[in-house]
Amino acid sequence: MSQQLLLERAALASASASVSTGDFLNDVQGFADFGTQTLVTHNNGIAYFVNEFWTARQRQAHRLHEVSYRACFKPQLPAFFIERLTELGDIVFDPFMGRGTTPIEAALRGRIPYGNDINPLSRALAEPRMNAPTLQQIDERLAEIPWRDFHTFKNPELLEFYHPTVLAHIEGLRAWLLERQATGLFDKADCWIRMVALNRLTGHSTGFFSVYTLPPNQAVSVERQRKINEKRNQTPPVRDVPGIIAKKSRNLLSQGSIETPRSLFTTCESHNVSDIADNTVALTVTSPPFLDIVNYEADNWLRCWFLGVDPSNVKITCHRNLKDWQAFIAATLRELARITRLGGHIAFEVGEVRNGTVRLEENVIAAAQGLPLQTLGVMINQQDFTKTSNCWGIENNSNGTNTNRIVIFQKHP
Repeated sequence: MSQQLLLERAALASASASVSTGDFLNDVQGFADFGTQTLVTHNNGIAYFVNEFWTARQRQAHRLHEVSYRACFKPQLPAFFIERLTELGDIVFDPFMGRGTTPIEAALRGRIPYGNDINPLSRALAEPRMNAPTLQQIDERLAEIPWRDFHTFKNPELLEFYHPTVLAHIEGLRAWLLERQATGLFDKADCWIRMVALNRLTGHSTGFFSVYTLPPNQAVSVERQRKINEKRNQTPPVRDVPGIIAKKSRNLLSQGSIETPRSLFTTCESHNVSDIADNTVALTVTSPPFLDIVNYEADNWLRCWFLGVDPSNVKITCHRNLKDWQAFIAATLRELARITRLGGHIAFEVGEVRNGTVRLEENVIAAAQGLPLQTLGVMINQQDFTKTSNCWGIENNSNGTNTNRIVIFQKHP
């Protein structure tokens, strides 16, 4: 039976089906899949559930998720809630989708994926992985690109990252894709190739276009890369740009692709996702920008350049005080309350910031005051850091964000 038919039948069935919040909370309290029992505590009348609810192990999710992005959560996080709080054919949404973890996981599990992010880079990374082209279509398009004509470049400062031949190929590919977009020729094969190229611009291995640099989910400044090159006594090597794109494509599609008849991706502010109708979303799983922790504009400058976007024109939220941040969250929650169906849920993930002295879940709960949202509790997923976090010199329970803290809301009349 086709996935589309399954979705259509499931949508009819879910119209009369309801997800039991009581069953969900019982499941959370009794969860012991990784050998420990959930610790239940209370603070200011709010239940806290502490456990390891999903694995910290690397590469435990579908290969389609292997697109890097700073400060993204693991696919196991939205999967936990999608499995327990939705039915096949339900709409699952993320207003701060980043690389698209929530909508991709929702689609993989037979739900209808909705995603939004104010940064157009997010849509360029997420949307191509829905209804992706075939490997044959990707290879054929790569063969059509006039690589031999790409022999000059206009940005010599980027030679800190790339061999001259590689930089010429990158700039040529960028111009070729932008021209196809401007003339209306841009199709899903082009969209896919652009997504993979964005993902391969900089990194720490031969699978990237650049010389060695860290981390792979952002670009350091030109000056910082110059210092890395001097310290390591390295020069940018020749890389096979189309070969790297083809190899990464085979990796991403090695476990199959997503075929979903319905999806929605927007580039809006989180408090005004007007394309989404009232009372339609079954579940939102999201994580907003945390105060002043991540500078998305600086991190993504090179990807935005390749995409043809001026990052200084993207209104990415970066609040430095709790009062302003809470007001931003309150506006977002008002919009989520509008689009969430009665009985639907919101899983709002935040972390410990400023060395654990600020616990943002308290501000999220305060921001929901006066809205038709009942706070069911706060889940704290507590586990050791992965190698990605360790590469930043962060130790668990020492510095940085060391737990996932998820506020669970349910919409009521």
